[in-house]
Amino acid sequence: MPNAADLRPMTPDQLDDELLKLKKEQFNLRFQKATGQLENTARIRQVRRDIARVRTVAQQKRTAAAKKQG
Repeated sequence: MPNAADLRPMTPDQLDDELLKLKKEQFNLRFQKATGQLENTARIRQVRRDIARVRTVAQQKRTAAAKKQG
């Protein structure tokens, strides 16, 4: 589970890759839940929050880059 401090040194491309990985995991967890195979239900919440964390850091980087340019 990455925290914000782990995500800040990443480049925007790395953040996009991390987001894609987490979205795939979220899909797989939802699929497991629907078929009754999910054992760790708390993982769904963790992944959802990790996605939000990655998006927040990515948005902060975009905002900082925009301010730097203009």
